[in-house]
Amino acid sequence: MTRLTQSDTWQALSTHTQSLPHMRDLFEGDAQRFKTMSTSACGLFLDYSKNRATEETLSLLFKLAEDAQLPSKIAGMFNGEIINTTEKRAVLHTALRASPEQEILLDGVNIVQEVQETQQKMAEFVNAITSGQWKGYTGKRITDVVSIGIGGSFLGPKIVSQALRPYWTGELNCHFVANVDATSICEKLKTLDAETTLFIMSSKSFGTQETLTNTLSAKDWFLKQGGSQLDVAKHFVAVTSNVPKATEFGIDAENIFPMWDWVGGRYSLWSAIGLPIALLIGMEHFKALLQGAHEMDKHFLEAPLTENMPVIMGLFSLLYGNFHGTQSHVVLTYDHYLRGLPAYFQQLDMESNGKSVTLDGTDVDFSTGPVIWGGEGTNGQHAYHQLIHQGTALIPADFIMPLQSHNPLGEHHIQLASNCFGQTQALMQGRNYDEALKELSGSKLSADEQALIAKHKVMPGNKPSNTILMDKLTPSTLGSLIALYEHRTFVQGAIWDINSFDQWGVELGKSLGNDVLERLSADSDATSLDSSSNGLINMFRQGKI
Repeated sequence: MTRLTQSDTWQALSTHTQSLPHMRDLFEGDAQRFKTMSTSACGLFLDYSKNRATEETLSLLFKLAEDAQLPSKIAGMFNGEIINTTEKRAVLHTALRASPEQEILLDGVNIVQEVQETQQKMAEFVNAITSGQWKGYTGKRITDVVSIGIGGSFLGPKIVSQALRPYWTGELNCHFVANVDATSICEKLKTLDAETTLFIMSSKSFGTQETLTNTLSAKDWFLKQGGSQLDVAKHFVAVTSNVPKATEFGIDAENIFPMWDWVGGRYSLWSAIGLPIALLIGMEHFKALLQGAHEMDKHFLEAPLTENMPVIMGLFSLLYGNFHGTQSHVVLTYDHYLRGLPAYFQQLDMESNGKSVTLDGTDVDFSTGPVIWGGEGTNGQHAYHQLIHQGTALIPADFIMPLQSHNPLGEHHIQLASNCFGQTQALMQGRNYDEALKELSGSKLSADEQALIAKHKVMPGNKPSNTILMDKLTPSTLGSLIALYEHRTFVQGAIWDINSFDQWGVELGKSLGNDVLERLSADSDATSLDSSSNGLINMFRQGKI
């Protein structure tokens, strides 16, 4: 057993959670429950009253966090300690949104100064593109930007750009390519003009297979459309740490933006990886995005555990996975602009906490990262909400909604809000048999039919949810929201004593994929792998079933 599961606090929680009352009873017995189990910070409001928790539950959860030395671990991350132990790296994505006057030293260098210099370079670049000062090889201004990346270099910029659509300046169109499937980039290129298109290649090594393949295809298309090798510098820029490879490709050294080892891909949108965002919404709004995240950073670092929004959310997620046996967590966004967030949080949480050993290599004897999934309200209410309400699996839910819409129209937003709040209420209270039977009492059904149908209309309730509100979706509130989920992920990993910042599972898939690639291109049959892999490789090479 691990030290965590042997601890007195863990054992106390295990016993305590077996005898908790139904949430309906908790609300009926405490008129102040909403007031005492809600908090606000950084433009966000969190209602966590619809959770399976009493004052004792919360006390035990905070004790678990204290036992794990969570406050010192939080400080360690912000101070640049080597908390990514397997790769011997600091974890300092928070430095990307630090105040200019801050000093964060890493190997004797103030990295905040480097970040500020990069932001200034980004601002100059954004101005050059959006003002029309930057010209393509035929003298025309840039109208379209294609961002090529994978993982966090793709998801972050795409989803944030989508979320902040109301703040686009209208100067540019932006397209995102990640999948190595040729269809993805070919469909994009069909709509573009080489004379007015700029490509941003984002790869720390300038060698990530999918990203490099797509970039080489983009370059080949550009050359076939009339551009020359010398013209590449006017239409391709890079975010990378491998300057020699980028310049060899044809990218001007002045148009290469840095990446640092102390920033993981899923935490990188705040860096020059966010260039597509800045190009679409302008540097002023991009800095507001950073400021919102910075405010959440300060809250996470300074607020007491009992008032700390990321800590509270992280502890509840841990509670359900470790003491109620949940295996998934659903994120439901009641705002069309936020429809991509579940996918972003999915990568953030699952790539971070999908681990099976503690920092010292001990096999875990508890559940770590859940499956994160979700979608857009109210669409999901006519699909998978059925499973959440009446299915046998317990699925905690986060509901996210702005109180004001960017597009007020008739009764749309009030109906949206009624659905959001109604769903959380229904999940909490459910419907018992007597209530279902009473609803059918005035129908033309026989008594036996009513008794049968009533059973089908019973919903157990006691299904937990958090509700996160903001006045309006802005760059600042979006920054706070994303940072909230970053830190929520950290809280769980810190208590579980796992490394939330490496991704060896991803690396294994890459290395085996490269090995298979060589065999797919070989002249002879692949016979040294397992029979399934050998068979699939040979079928692909034959090009038919």
